[in-house]
Amino acid sequence: MKSRGVTVLLGAVITVLLSFGVLSAPVPYVVLSPGPTVNTLGKEADKEVIQITGTQSYSSAGQLRLTTVSVASETKLLPAIAGWFSDKEAVVPKELIYPPDQTEKQVEQQNAEDFQASQTSAETVALTKLGYPIQVTVSSVTAGGAAESVLKAGDVITKVDGKAITAAPELTDAIKAKPAGSTFTIGYTRNGQPAEATLTTKAVDGQARIGVEIAQKQPHPFDLKFDLEDIGGPSAGLMFTLGIIDKLGADDLTGGKIIAGTGTIDDQGNVGPIGGIPQKLVGAKDAGAVAFLVPADNCKEASDNAVDGLPLYKVATVDDALAALNTLKTGGQPPKC
Repeated sequence: MKSRGVTVLLGAVITVLLSFGVLSAPVPYVVLSPGPTVNTLGKEADKEVIQITGTQSYSSAGQLRLTTVSVASETKLLPAIAGWFSDKEAVVPKELIYPPDQTEKQVEQQNAEDFQASQTSAETVALTKLGYPIQVTVSSVTAGGAAESVLKAGDVITKVDGKAITAAPELTDAIKAKPAGSTFTIGYTRNGQPAEATLTTKAVDGQARIGVEIAQKQPHPFDLKFDLEDIGGPSAGLMFTLGIIDKLGADDLTGGKIIAGTGTIDDQGNVGPIGGIPQKLVGAKDAGAVAFLVPADNCKEASDNAVDGLPLYKVATVDDALAALNTLKTGGQPPKC
């Protein structure tokens, strides 16, 4: 059939569907499209995205932009059809974004919590890189527990059997690695003075415990907070981490370029995969980015949906990202997807 005939037939079908209101009926799909990008080194709504007080911060000649995906939560047939034929949008089953056992409000709440957690981890990783180590401190000592009369609230636990403790989970894992009744040498500091103690674990609810509640702290002589609304999920973690490092360090990570990226971040600095890579690449290109930092586990998807003129660089850790930025700044080529 000639193209004119196809056009006429398609028009007739759409006309019939419209007459029955079918195209305006909601469908069980959502449309994903490129969302706004945000320069973590700049301002949104006239407020600094990363706000630092109490110490010197630095400006950058370039940008570090986090990327997002916009979700049309209620989609009708006509926008869904348009999305299927779009190079920039994706149409996916609604249940992939809004699981049947959760309301949209619950999903939005979870996204908000994930966004907050991404900021917390970004701060932890960035401050560690800047020389402010994590401290695992004793919050309280359990009466009758193994640590009673040995450790005190405020003690900073530094080692277990000679191995450095740099995060709260490391202490928990070390103690649980041996059965109850095992003996450990605990290194700690009290009022800045180092000390050691030998503790024999006791069984509590079937698990080995030393009888302390712990907290993870990271003392630093300044205040740091984020001010960014209407964005959810954990995928801004990497770009927040880099933004903090750039603003607190005298070295301009961007080299004057607009760098975009995405990826979750955990307290150990690992970069995790995210969703919506095709839409985020389009959003980054539209924002003027000249490079995109891609979580290693997203590399295939990113390569399959590459955007002309936007090189994709693979990062598995924050160290990879810092190395990539330094290489770009000096005119080199970091590892690509």
